[in-house]
Amino acid sequence: MKFSEYMTEWLYGKDGYYATYKNIGKEGDFYTAVSTSKFFGGTIAKHIISLVDEGFLESNATICEIGAHHGYFLADVCEFLYTLRPELLRSFNFVIIERFDDLQRQQREYFEESFGDTVSITHYKSLSELKCKNAFFIANEIFDAFPCELYYKGKTATISTHEVNFDVENEWVTERAKRYYKDRGEIAIGYEEFAQEMADSCEKFEFMSFDYGEMSARPDFSLRIYTKHKVIPFFLPKEHEDYLPRETLFAKSDITYDVTFAHVKDAYEEVGVAFIELKAQMVGLIDMGILDLLEMLKDNVEEKIYKQELEKAKMLILPDFLGERFKMIRFRKEQ
Repeated sequence: MKFSEYMTEWLYGKDGYYATYKNIGKEGDFYTAVSTSKFFGGTIAKHIISLVDEGFLESNATICEIGAHHGYFLADVCEFLYTLRPELLRSFNFVIIERFDDLQRQQREYFEESFGDTVSITHYKSLSELKCKNAFFIANEIFDAFPCELYYKGKTATISTHEVNFDVENEWVTERAKRYYKDRGEIAIGYEEFAQEMADSCEKFEFMSFDYGEMSARPDFSLRIYTKHKVIPFFLPKEHEDYLPRETLFAKSDITYDVTFAHVKDAYEEVGVAFIELKAQMVGLIDMGILDLLEMLKDNVEEKIYKQELEKAKMLILPDFLGERFKMIRFRKEQ
């Protein structure tokens, strides 16, 4: 089968890794910015308020998270909206795009526990179901979870019994590899369709996403597996001490790769959505006001609580943790 089909089954099949709820953070296979600090969502809430103040977002806009997992991220956004501009919590429409019924149920339960009937969430299984006039879309670590094809010197991979062979010609993959100056590596599948669905779903919107990668493509394979906070390169030699058979990891661990943001940018620009910026997460969060939020916290809580939250927030912006490796990419569609 194609490698993209194999990866889709690994992550999104009936028994795939993301088909049911998985712990993220200390008890899971990896950390995310969301699992690190509530001030990640808080900073996005502050940015959303700035979009209202500048007139880009209406007070009845749709706030939509794509791939919300447990729902912590959007819930953190709501919590800070309640603190900073509570009337928006009542006037915004909150939406989650989530394909899996089990995760939708987890998200509804978490919002009910957190907000009672104060915040109402609408679920859609895909962006193609959503139609709105004005929106802010947010996603965290979504583009690295798109299936990909593997490419090596003109050949595209197939996979059989978990073994990879570079043995077929694929014109589309080869064209993308040439466009991004790759002679080997991952070529993401689905960015173009995703961008088109978003462009068709809303008349005017801003989209912000955070992921690891660079604007230019890596010159090598970055495909890797995360299991219990251990990183296993997909092509790790069998004789290596950390090697684990792929069949034992299949659908039980996360599989991911570095994002080529030039590919994301091209996908959106091709459907008429303007690229605004790509920044290190550290720079993006500071520009959007995370330090201002921490100052507000300092003025309103005990020093012990402030120091605890400060240490968590540092993980979002320190260069040697999430601050530099993760990037923020932002797009806008005007009416």
